[in-house]
Amino acid sequence: MTDTPKRAQRAGHGADTIYWDPAKKSFVGAVSLGHGPNGKRRRPKVYGKTKTEVRQKIRDLKKEVQTGVKAPANYTVAEAVNDWLERGLKGRDEKGTIGKNRSMANKHLIPFIGKAKLKELSADDVDDWLDDRAEFLATRSLRDLLAILRRSIAHAQRRDKAARNVALLVTAPEGRPGRPSKALNLEQAKAVLTAARPSRLYAYLVLSLLSGVRTEEARPLTWDHVFLEATDGIPPHVAVWRSVRKHGETKTRKSRRTIALPRQVVDVLEEHMRWQKQERASRGMAWSPAGRVFTTRSGEPLDAANVRRDFKAIVKKAGLKPEWTPRELRHSFVSLLSDHGIPLERIALLVGHSSQATTEAVYRKQLRPVITQGAEAMDDIFAEGQEGEAAEDDEEGDAVA
Repeated sequence: MTDTPKRAQRAGHGADTIYWDPAKKSFVGAVSLGHGPNGKRRRPKVYGKTKTEVRQKIRDLKKEVQTGVKAPANYTVAEAVNDWLERGLKGRDEKGTIGKNRSMANKHLIPFIGKAKLKELSADDVDDWLDDRAEFLATRSLRDLLAILRRSIAHAQRRDKAARNVALLVTAPEGRPGRPSKALNLEQAKAVLTAARPSRLYAYLVLSLLSGVRTEEARPLTWDHVFLEATDGIPPHVAVWRSVRKHGETKTRKSRRTIALPRQVVDVLEEHMRWQKQERASRGMAWSPAGRVFTTRSGEPLDAANVRRDFKAIVKKAGLKPEWTPRELRHSFVSLLSDHGIPLERIALLVGHSSQATTEAVYRKQLRPVITQGAEAMDDIFAEGQEGEAAEDDEEGDAVA
């Protein structure tokens, strides 16, 4: 049976019919659904460009009748996505999960298939949309987009607004190669820290680069989780127990860890604490041990946008290309330790990975063959040439912030 238009043949009693309508320039499917309460035959019609499309619509219509799901005729993909964002993600982080999904949907989903009626959306439509976006997006982003559509339609199904989820029939295509993460070498790392020295972000960058904490772990860090003095044989350390994720949870259970601090980090954080106390006192604000270690000028918590903006300016000042991101400080931490001979299993513990295999998979480009251990390594790595720079900085009287 082909999709070539032919004259309609008379259907048997109670049978479904597919025929070409020259006036509408489309195939028509007349569906037999028995008789209504008034005794008249119920024979709704569906339309499509091909017989295959019409057959699928007939099956969908019959499924709606069997399941009792009557999908609204004019309910669009955009409405389904927005309903899911508003109601299906309740309790999620507005700036994180919801914000990311909303941004992706508004930029890459709704403008392209948002006007399509959900009831009429086909797997081919989804394939065509993803193939178009594959020219501009990485494979990971395409998978995220498809997941948004799948979950939006599933949310609509639970509310009897969709009979089936066509997005489940589709696989995300390969997209553009993603931008690979990279790591600062020692000279670049020192240049960044030197450029950051007069800024509010200096202590933040020193902690991130020399201890390997994630950006979402550094931003919510409070002083009562920072221990700058050795006690009972325990060296100065930072307790990484929270992040800016929902409910303050760290990425994984292994991410909750206590990290010994290099001497250089201790010195910088001590100076940062003194400076923060002075700044808050001058503005009539109380300083609290439970307060944030890193804040804006008004004392508000840092957000990711603050950090990215200031880091970009620092990188430019250091003479590097502005494409570097704060999260690559963690990649640099791994790379510097690996170059210094720290064993992979030790690095996995320091960065809070659930296994050595995770570290190897995530940071395989930064790892080298290895041999020895932790916080002392960073003091060794950054020791050369730092004393002279610190002395010059003290003479200039720059605030460490």
